Amino acid sequence: MASVAPELLVELLPLLAYAIVAVTLTMGGLAAEYASLQHFGSGEVMVGLWLAAIGAIMLYAGVYGIGYRKVIQRVLASRR
Repeated sequence: MASVAPELLVELLPLLAYAIVAVTLTMGGLAAEYASLQHFGSGEVMVGLWLAAIGAIMLYAGVYGIGYRKVIQRVLASRR
């Protein structure tokens, strides 16, 4: 570990944290959307709509807000 430059760790740790948060939000959003479909199927429309809205927000935040705007932009910027 002594051969790894501290600057590299300083760059990689926030990137790893953002990637973990993006994956967690995306998986939570998918789970909420699936639960929404289950509630719609059982006739609980209000709960289904609420879960659909929460799932859409989580998917947006995970895929676009953090995944694209933070993780992918940092990876592409570091390649230049």
